[in-house]
Amino acid sequence: MRLDVVTIFPDYLAPLDLSLIGKARRDGILDVHVHDLRTFTDDRHRTVDDSPLGGGAGMVMKPEPWARALEHVVDAGASQGAPVPHLIVPGPGGVPLTQALAHELAQEPWLAFACGRYEGIDERVYEHAGERMPVTIVSLGDYVLNGGEVAVLAIVEAVGRLLPGVVGNAESLVEESHEDGLLEYPVYTRPAVWADGDVVREVPPVLLSGNHGAIAAWRHEQRLERTAARRPDLLPTSATTGALADLDVRVATAADAAELRVLQLACWVPEGRASGSWTIPPLDETLEEVTAGIGAWATYAVRTASESGVPGRLVASVRGRVRPGDPSVWETGRLMVVPDLQGRGLGRELLALAEAAAPASVTTFWINTGVVSTANQRRYRRAGYRQLPGEGSFPGTVDLLKRRRTS
Repeated sequence: MRLDVVTIFPDYLAPLDLSLIGKARRDGILDVHVHDLRTFTDDRHRTVDDSPLGGGAGMVMKPEPWARALEHVVDAGASQGAPVPHLIVPGPGGVPLTQALAHELAQEPWLAFACGRYEGIDERVYEHAGERMPVTIVSLGDYVLNGGEVAVLAIVEAVGRLLPGVVGNAESLVEESHEDGLLEYPVYTRPAVWADGDVVREVPPVLLSGNHGAIAAWRHEQRLERTAARRPDLLPTSATTGALADLDVRVATAADAAELRVLQLACWVPEGRASGSWTIPPLDETLEEVTAGIGAWATYAVRTASESGVPGRLVASVRGRVRPGDPSVWETGRLMVVPDLQGRGLGRELLALAEAAAPASVTTFWINTGVVSTANQRRYRRAGYRQLPGEGSFPGTVDLLKRRRTS
């Protein structure tokens, strides 16, 4: 694979000479070329930036040096008979870097990287490049870096290690985090018993049993528990079945708040009408409170399939969290399905989905519903919940609990 990187800080890419990536370069698996953007300027100050048109803070990278640099990269590869590269531009507004994307990029024969700085690269550079080669903006996460060099190091590391011959034992790639939607299990080595000061720490006995079937089962259980505890948002993509399998189940973001609030109104207005009281938390919440709830709970948004890049209709949602101050209790809330899709088993599957996100510390599941919501009460009893005596956590409600099964 050929890699070209354009940057104003070539020395920033020095780590590409280290470790497995450096060895891959020396072995000829990776052909890496780093280009200094300033060599493609035409003034004595080697200027690569200017103030933004329309005003604003910071500086913007000029289009002319970038056009020359990218043309140079394409020409250099073409002279060796290579096709055009796939240009990767790191930026917080891009598609997330995932293991799946790393696998896709590892199939490319040639990747080029444009390291932006300051407020970014003039938008016309993307148009210019897009007429000559595939262009993808890639984000490491929901945060902002000073420039693209750190992101390039991360992307090259993620992609390069997937190339045949880079990692010595290819089997070590199989059960890693994110390869099948789950996080990796905990790993141990000798000594089996470690005297850590006054504390004796032992490895799980199953790893010393010699029973490879039991070890495999334990590792899979650990992967599920670790994913539920650390990244519950990953569980829907790897665990949804039945009625949810045909829908898009994702962790909700602040952008979903307005639609979630409308869905709450649609689902709880009948309860308000039946109870004769409109003082119900899902009906009283402001948009700001709904948004805050998304951050405080593991919230899942369920949509129909997107069409032509437009997100589908929000049809259901559920959220869960460890009870503040009591890690043994998992609270499930805002279980809701649009009225026209109720009665199809979505609610039952959403409840199971929320429970599956509970970390290993949880021994009890809790849920709350209205006194007048007899259908909900029956549904929860069928799922193994038992109603507590007296009024629930909110006026006009009942609380229900279920013990977590340990086998």
